[in-house]
Amino acid sequence: MSKSQLDIGEHVKEWRKRRRVTQLEVALAAGVSTRHLSFIETGRAVPSRQMVLHLAEYFRVPIRERNMMLVSAGYAPMFMERSLEDPALAAVQHAISLILERHKPYPAFALDRHWNVVASNRALPVLYEGIAPHLLQPPINVMRLSLHPEGMSTRIENLAEWRAHALHRVQEHLDLSADPVLLGLHRELLSYPAPPQETTRAYDVFVPYRIQTRIGLLSFLTTTMVFGTPLDITLSELMLECFFPADRATADAVQALSAH
Repeated sequence: MSKSQLDIGEHVKEWRKRRRVTQLEVALAAGVSTRHLSFIETGRAVPSRQMVLHLAEYFRVPIRERNMMLVSAGYAPMFMERSLEDPALAAVQHAISLILERHKPYPAFALDRHWNVVASNRALPVLYEGIAPHLLQPPINVMRLSLHPEGMSTRIENLAEWRAHALHRVQEHLDLSADPVLLGLHRELLSYPAPPQETTRAYDVFVPYRIQTRIGLLSFLTTTMVFGTPLDITLSELMLECFFPADRATADAVQALSAH
């Protein structure tokens, strides 16, 4: 059964189990008896709108799923979902464009909740040389692009570490949102050929993204930015992923290439 078909009690029970908390812990946090919470989960009681929002906050439910919970309890959804091109998000569009453009000559992307590229600064095209054309057709998924055997994976020097890092990130988002599309993506990524584990090595500070290109071995660290206090579903799910040189050789190689 899809999440949109669940009633409010089933939503509450699912999120409680997903967060691995007991009815007693939830009841204490919500200020109700375990009996009342049990009645909510079994459909014998309908929580107030405020109670639904309180439980969603306690379970750290993403705002897209909070709307589902509200509707399943018979209330109107609270959060809007706009297109990124909506005039109401003009300030967001400007902020994204400014960050992406100022980050050149290093790559930067705006990503949706499924790691699909919604905007890019198109920097450093040498990264994408040799990639199968079908992986570069919109929507471009950065996880698929980096781990697919016809993508970047054959050129990633530390593929074992990077693959583990990428899978962990998808799993984290899946645990938070219970998104069925992310579940499918995670399963797809796991189906790709895995490198031998004996090739792994430990890094002291972060896992770099190390990739062979025609201008040599490039090594990057990545940062992820999200928008604070979002009340729009699209905005709440946007991520800005920026690549920075992890060593002087990478910085010099990219700067030399951009100069030409």
